[in-house]
Amino acid sequence: MTQPLLIEIGVEELPAIPLLKIVKNIKKSWENILKSYHLANDFEFIYTPRRLVLKHVAMPTKQADVEVEFFGPPVVAAIKDGEPTKAAEGFARKCGVAFAELGRGEKNGKEVLYYKKEEKGSDSACLLQEMLEKWIASMAFGKMMRWGSRSDEFIRPIRWLQVRLGEASVPVTLYGVASDTKTYVHRMVSYDAVEVPTVDVYENILAEGAVMLQPCEREAKILAEFDALEAEHNIIIERDHALLAEVVAITENPKALVGRFDELFLELPPEVIITSMKEHQRYFPVFENGKIANKFVVVSNAYTDDYSKVVAGNERVLKPRLADGLFFYKNDLKNGLSTDGLEKVQFIDGLGTLTDKIEREKNIAMRLLGLYMEKVEAQTGKNNAELEKLMDRAVTLAKADLMSEMVYEFTELQGLMGYYYAKALGEDALVYNAIKEQYMPVGEGAELPTSIFSSIVAMSAKLDTLMGLFSVGKIPTGSKDPFALRRAVNGIVRIVTEYDLSFHIDDIITLLKGNYADFDTTLLTDFIIERINKSLDANPSVIAAVLASGERDINEIAKKVSALNAIVSSDTFKEQFSTFKRVANISKDIDLDANLSIDTSLFKEDAEVTLYNAYEKVINSNYTDYKTQLEALFGLKRELDGYFDDVMVNAEDEALKVNRLHTIGSVYKTFKGIADIQEITV
Repeated sequence: MTQPLLIEIGVEELPAIPLLKIVKNIKKSWENILKSYHLANDFEFIYTPRRLVLKHVAMPTKQADVEVEFFGPPVVAAIKDGEPTKAAEGFARKCGVAFAELGRGEKNGKEVLYYKKEEKGSDSACLLQEMLEKWIASMAFGKMMRWGSRSDEFIRPIRWLQVRLGEASVPVTLYGVASDTKTYVHRMVSYDAVEVPTVDVYENILAEGAVMLQPCEREAKILAEFDALEAEHNIIIERDHALLAEVVAITENPKALVGRFDELFLELPPEVIITSMKEHQRYFPVFENGKIANKFVVVSNAYTDDYSKVVAGNERVLKPRLADGLFFYKNDLKNGLSTDGLEKVQFIDGLGTLTDKIEREKNIAMRLLGLYMEKVEAQTGKNNAELEKLMDRAVTLAKADLMSEMVYEFTELQGLMGYYYAKALGEDALVYNAIKEQYMPVGEGAELPTSIFSSIVAMSAKLDTLMGLFSVGKIPTGSKDPFALRRAVNGIVRIVTEYDLSFHIDDIITLLKGNYADFDTTLLTDFIIERINKSLDANPSVIAAVLASGERDINEIAKKVSALNAIVSSDTFKEQFSTFKRVANISKDIDLDANLSIDTSLFKEDAEVTLYNAYEKVINSNYTDYKTQLEALFGLKRELDGYFDDVMVNAEDEALKVNRLHTIGSVYKTFKGIADIQEITV
């Protein structure tokens, strides 16, 4: 038998971000609890700022009866001289019966004591107290709070509780609050508790009380109102999905409204305006004709017939924040970009100050510029001397905005404010763009620096952080990576592949390690290799095959992986690959570093001549890319099949055997110059 189950935990306003971080885990936890109590069934988990709700359409009213089996100690150890041992008596107690009632069974090929009994299922109503306590305890919000005289903790104080199975109110107490049949609606409708006569009318009562229960419905309403406002005001509203989710989580009666601010604040960089709106007020920025407008959209949670006061109040709140921003901006421009003070800011223990970091980054940047000078000159049209001067300037100023008033207020704007200040102060475009792009890419799929010059600045920062932290033993372990070193490697991989830059891991580390305390650089090499494995989108065995070839240039690794993966992914590759697996297997005991000389005078079969001529043609041809070269090598299949059909590789004549092994080994060795085909699995 089943009945509807409604559980409503009423709380003071939940903080949106902690809730959204674990919302999937909250639902999964209840699912797991239901399974563990043998009460699994479909349900909804729903939230508003003031309630956590579970809704079941068909909750079993009772656990099913189950047969439980108990396996005890081996009979030889359970009975001595016809009498039960202590182990046997302990097993009987565990089963809740006398020893004489125990049976015999088999486990792992041994005769053991055995007992089977039927356990009657408990009523669900009797289990809900325990189940809900476990569910509440599983909610890892992070920072918790206590209230009143209580010693237990939750994210916010619990103020009311409903637990309804069918039409009955199940007696449950959480944090001193006993369950009843009442709920609370929007505060601007009523402060009093409202009776919920039946589970069926619960959502209707909330709707009448200006509470839209379902998050998806609140989101749909907000987006529909955005559409209407855009059409009415001829504007574009930025639809920040993270901000939208947050607003959905903090409203029960959402209403999108347009507000305005003084045009004089448009002097500020758009990012400052947007950050002020989003971070402090949860407003959505508005654009007109592709530019930020002196408007914003606020999603109100008020319930009223006149929203003009709501708009006016939000306009009033935003004004001083923008005024502060404008004051900081003008002050920073007046003071100019300076690194004074960074010598007092500690970077990381053992790695000195930010001034020290700038000097290390400058050293790296100059070395990388030397490596890529030809490409940078071609891209910028500037000469060697000009570029060295500009690179020095870019790295010197890259962290200068950390001392600005604006970045002190809005730390997330570091780099970006340096760009605006450097641009306003007349720095070269290469310099101010490099300052803006020094942290790129900031995540998977994020934008890359727009030039090789900027890329060098960005890679210098990442390389210094990698080298520095490894040199002081701060190496990521497991899933922990507090300094985002994995992301730094991913960024380097994306940059060098985007701009076709040579980046030999061992050579770069050797070039730079003199600026750091001595450490085992193989740890860093292995870390970078492991990240390449994760960052390239290809068959994992293809990546392993390329890495097994010994290639250590990130750009070449990416090119080889791309070329080989395209071939391995083809529909016909699997049926053709057995030939090349055979080549690899035959070659596994051959010393590939030795001189694999082939004596054509020892050829006895036509197939030997045919393969040799085809192979010579392949290795003596010029290829524009790895894919073309690999296609030519895999194109030897017909000749190799003929060879294996007609030629006995392990001939009795030692000279013939060695010559034939060298022939196959040479083919394998040529493959291994790109990838070790032995690693490929399809």
